[in-house]
Amino acid sequence: MKKALSILLTAILALTSSAALAETVVIAASPVPHAEVLEFIKPLMAEKGFELDIRVFDDYVLPNLTVESGEIDANYFQHTNYMNVFNRENNTHITNVIPVHFEPMGVFKGKTQSLEELKDGAVIAVPNDTSNQLRALQLLETLGLVQLNPDVDNASTLGEMIAVNDRNFKIEEMAAAELPRRLTEFDLAVINGNYALAAGLSLIEDAVAAEGSDAQVYRGSVNWICVKEGNEDAAFVEALREAFNDLATAEFMITRYQGSVVLALELVDGLEMVAINND
Repeated sequence: MKKALSILLTAILALTSSAALAETVVIAASPVPHAEVLEFIKPLMAEKGFELDIRVFDDYVLPNLTVESGEIDANYFQHTNYMNVFNRENNTHITNVIPVHFEPMGVFKGKTQSLEELKDGAVIAVPNDTSNQLRALQLLETLGLVQLNPDVDNASTLGEMIAVNDRNFKIEEMAAAELPRRLTEFDLAVINGNYALAAGLSLIEDAVAAEGSDAQVYRGSVNWICVKEGNEDAAFVEALREAFNDLATAEFMITRYQGSVVLALELVDGLEMVAINND
């Protein structure tokens, strides 16, 4: 009896000691798919000695500001184009460290159910932040709905970005998070993948078109784990990298999101990406 009690106490002390030694990593994330994926890798991180404290945000601003201030260690919600614009406009020092996945942006049905039914003068909603708005307009251009200014990268307003709008579409700007909630107000709306997923929207059933994986869109739109400059080599970053590259993580993302989340596959800016495909 004493021996069994001794073994039990030893096990309890070992568990207590292990918990005490675990380093807490606070990470900001969008609800879907980011926070869901982080919940999945929690046990993998625990095995590596890190406890994930996941903070869910519904906007694209606070996750960067809280990393900049040091309140949060990392975030997982954004692509490189958005991060670069945010740093420039807010004098922040966020950098990307782990490429994870790409969410195709979709043109979702509102009052109009197909491109063939789309009437001249129809209202099309797009995100109002600079990088995602340009991405949305590029998607509309590939569909032949508008033509962009050749110098669009240096444009700052919708009027400057769009060179030709022969069908007089009304392009409405709004916060990306609002678009799914107000979808029925518009003929069509171009919605970021994470907000579409959170709203239960399907690229297959609810969209009239979606981005492909062409190099220009893919390279700038992969979602990354980001940290403040100076923390790129922190121990928790390497642990996260290993957890995201675990086969179980890849299988979870492929099975759960059924094409609405495409795993990062190739080299982007010289960094190795997750070598799993979703064929």
